[in-house]
Amino acid sequence: MSVVAAASVQQRSVVLVIPDTELRHKLSSLLAGMRWNVFPASGGAEAMMHLGSMAPEAMIVDHWLPDLDAAEFAEYAATLCPATDMLQMDGSCNGSAARSARRNELLHALREAQESCMETAPATGGFDGAAWLHAPVTPPSVAPVTAVKVVQPEVSEEVRMHLPEFVGDAVKMRELAQQIRLVAPHAANVLVLGETGTGKELVAKAVHRLSPRAGKPFVVLNCAAIPEHLLEAELFGHTRGAFTGAVTSRMGRIEAAHGGTLFLDEIGEMPLPLQAKMLRFLENGEIQKVGENEPIRVDVRIVAATHQPLEELAHDHRFRLDLYYRLAVFPVEIPALRERREDIPMLVEHTLRKLGDTMPRKSISSEALSLLMDLDWAGNVRELGHMIHRAVILCGEEAGIRPEHIRLPGCMPAMQH
Repeated sequence: MSVVAAASVQQRSVVLVIPDTELRHKLSSLLAGMRWNVFPASGGAEAMMHLGSMAPEAMIVDHWLPDLDAAEFAEYAATLCPATDMLQMDGSCNGSAARSARRNELLHALREAQESCMETAPATGGFDGAAWLHAPVTPPSVAPVTAVKVVQPEVSEEVRMHLPEFVGDAVKMRELAQQIRLVAPHAANVLVLGETGTGKELVAKAVHRLSPRAGKPFVVLNCAAIPEHLLEAELFGHTRGAFTGAVTSRMGRIEAAHGGTLFLDEIGEMPLPLQAKMLRFLENGEIQKVGENEPIRVDVRIVAATHQPLEELAHDHRFRLDLYYRLAVFPVEIPALRERREDIPMLVEHTLRKLGDTMPRKSISSEALSLLMDLDWAGNVRELGHMIHRAVILCGEEAGIRPEHIRLPGCMPAMQH
């Protein structure tokens, strides 16, 4: 294809972010017949995969997405592709945003596809016509108010990318959420770095939830929790009689995660001999069970986590450098709690609300909260949660937590008689 032809295809590209299968297919067919290069997506994560490799001329986004918040997705897409014409399902758009020279083509096809689905709805029961607003092809200045706000590029640094797995609004947490949303749709391995208690497994779950693998297994293995002589069989599986005690064959965690995501916590604790076998799996996608001669091909995305400096361990020959590079295709670092103290009030309220499901609901005094803000939090969010739980127990019948109820381990107050 010539450069001119390639440019023409790129200019006529449109991404359809529409969960409804019938509407997406009808609109794709109509636009393809109008010589548009169509990239359909059933959700935000799939759409992000398209945006990672191209900047389409236009995008049509539903008001609801099954995997991402539609407004947050639209904000992200606007910052990533500021020259893309963003249209909503009611035909509206942002008047000051980029405008496609062929917007009327898109609006005509959208309306025709919606009407077609409306006509077939009674027979199929698959399309809810009441969910869509049908607007005439009108200039943006008089279009109906859009249901999804598009943020302009000049204020993109203020875009907040919240994730339900995390509590907090600190700048570093917003940056972390944005990194997760960026990498999740891709197949790249992720290395989660952070101190103990920061929530590394939550990051792994968020990556899995926002990826195309979300409907497949999410399997967890803590490399530090399993004895070294059993870790290989736990990872790769084993056949009956492979070693003493192997009375039956067993599937390993890697095979169990086929099609999905395997979260390897405390990867720095993996023994060096096993690291070599793990490296081979990452290179060729094949595993070999203990006691088995034939390899098995599996499709697994790896998210690994550690609180140790793996690069330093590699230079000290305590961790394979080639394995480190394989795992750290996209490193993500979670900030320590002391680096985002402004989130402590929100975290405390979240913890009290959760404890209130099984215990009497408590409040916290401003003095007690001030005391929490000044602590070092070596154990991070996990330590905060335990301390609040302990304080709720210590305040007994009282309605709220006071400073005397805040006690570090080893500094418990004397019991009153």
